[in-house]
Amino acid sequence: MTIVTEPVDLLRRARTDRRGVGAFNVIQLEHAEAYAAAAERTGCAVIMQISQNAVKYHGGLAPIARATLAVAEESAGSLVVHLDHAEDRELVSEAIALGFTSVMFDGSALPYEENVAQTADVVAEAHAAGVLVEAELGKVGGKDGVHAPGVRTDPDEAVAFVQATGVDALAVAVGSSHAMTERTAALDLERIAELRAALDVPLVLHGSSGVPDETLGAAVAAGMTKINIATHLNHALTDEVRRFLAENPSVVDPRKYLGAGRRAVEDEVVRLLGVIDAL
Repeated sequence: MTIVTEPVDLLRRARTDRRGVGAFNVIQLEHAEAYAAAAERTGCAVIMQISQNAVKYHGGLAPIARATLAVAEESAGSLVVHLDHAEDRELVSEAIALGFTSVMFDGSALPYEENVAQTADVVAEAHAAGVLVEAELGKVGGKDGVHAPGVRTDPDEAVAFVQATGVDALAVAVGSSHAMTERTAALDLERIAELRAALDVPLVLHGSSGVPDETLGAAVAAGMTKINIATHLNHALTDEVRRFLAENPSVVDPRKYLGAGRRAVEDEVVRLLGVIDAL
């Protein structure tokens, strides 16, 4: 079994060494298989994360969670299975019960005091089970058409939030945006450095799909640790499936075109892990 049972240690070590840890979203089984293969090829730890939106797509957490956990257990790579962007407290509890070692409770849309209170409750529950908790402060745009590139997390507020909640990692708003299909985001590297200096927990960059390679590397050097990438990898999978079907129009076996997409995702994850100098 190669599920990382102490992801807090993994992220803290990466923070100390100023290296990135790649976190990639699982929507279907092929994603999980590609990430596990990339972890084996590189020797890097990889976080496989399932979002609340993916849970809605599958009609429940358990089937995709159990499949992802099984891939991790059978892999020779070091893998964390993480719940991403959960706004539903019951979903967090279910993930902990299923065996996730890391969860994100996203209360960023709530008023500050309510975000603090609910996040602190999640931390108490998760820590009792030995599970890492990530939270978000400062709205990272891009979901449901929202784009908020001007929003920035305030360092003083972030310090107060971490102290009040006891979270293990904090997603911050520094210029990225979710669901970008072009890699044109400009990050506030100075703000990242300020946040790292102010906080003693690893920082998480959401919306990394829209960030160019050189800026991703600079963000890690400035203080980012966990690097979340989803849309960019969906782009890689979809582009390869389209190419394969265009070149093989008679193929109807999904194993052939999804297999090609899976290999494309694996190769891109290997490349990205080099960009962020992963552990």
